[in-house]
Amino acid sequence: MKYSAENVNLIKALSDAPGPSGFEDAVLLVVKSALEDICTFEEDKVRNLYIYRKNHTGTKPVLMLDAHGDEVGFMIHSVKPNGTLRFIGLGRMDPKGLAASELLVRNIDGEYVRGTIGLRPPHFSEGNANSSLDLHDFFIDIGARSAEEATEVFRIGIGEPVVPATVCNFDEKHGLFFGKAFDCRIGVAAMIETLRRLDGLDLPFDVVGVVSSQEEVGDRGIRVAVQKVKPDIAICFEGCPADDTFTEPYAIQTALKCGPMFRYLDRSVICSPRFQRWVLATAKAYDINVQASVREGGGNNGAVINLSGNGVPVVVAGVPVRYIHSMTGITAYEDFENTAALAAILVKELTLDILSGF
Repeated sequence: MKYSAENVNLIKALSDAPGPSGFEDAVLLVVKSALEDICTFEEDKVRNLYIYRKNHTGTKPVLMLDAHGDEVGFMIHSVKPNGTLRFIGLGRMDPKGLAASELLVRNIDGEYVRGTIGLRPPHFSEGNANSSLDLHDFFIDIGARSAEEATEVFRIGIGEPVVPATVCNFDEKHGLFFGKAFDCRIGVAAMIETLRRLDGLDLPFDVVGVVSSQEEVGDRGIRVAVQKVKPDIAICFEGCPADDTFTEPYAIQTALKCGPMFRYLDRSVICSPRFQRWVLATAKAYDINVQASVREGGGNNGAVINLSGNGVPVVVAGVPVRYIHSMTGITAYEDFENTAALAAILVKELTLDILSGF
């Protein structure tokens, strides 16, 4: 497969951008830079970014493309007397993988300070003291020796965001990205590429993109966005957890390099069955690899979109990511490519008559 250098650089920039829930500003700058030649933008007060094609009419039915811009991260709770930092989660990250991870802590001047997640060393523990851990067992160490040094020299303040210090790398030989925040930055990238492929086309719908905020803390931003956009139909992009490294072969439904995953159900939503079947049939007709799943957990913005207005047909296009909600995930360029290609085809093929059947 040929790789677009522009898209490789876009995915790396989106992955590297620091943007935990509520602090998505850096992500929005990357999105605007990628689409400024073909789209116009609007932001609201919860940092949702609305993306309009330049031939937007404001009079047609609305097809909404959504991808959330936030990543799981942390927030500084307090500074301990010894200069280490207590923190809480912004979203859910499994504590088992946190010890010794490198972090970037924003200080009150807006600069990022490097730190590491600390834990009482086993040399000072008795028995199996670290067998069951939660966030309160960890702390962030920025190298300060006192609370005064942490606040006055490092300029640390409570309420500031923290993200993994992971830098995204692309393995061109194998078509793989290794980086942070692919939930949902790989989805954001797929939405951007979809909009690029739709540039200039006259469609029966006004296509409105949304980079929504605060998904990881309860689908907060999308609750505001649907009130503004008032979609008639929606495609929700996600970076979804791959299950191909630990699941019995017969049950694997989200494997790397097998195309986007469209879920029938997760814990938050039953995706519109008629829309879902049409998507899968269209993918087959165009010979684009896709996967389908029935998920026993998880949740996404599609649930909020689905129950907005008078009910909105929605499907979720999930780009498989190994080890989401961790310091480093793995995702494949070809899954990104297939997701964007199929999404653009779906928008082009959709008519008002087809929509009426959903």
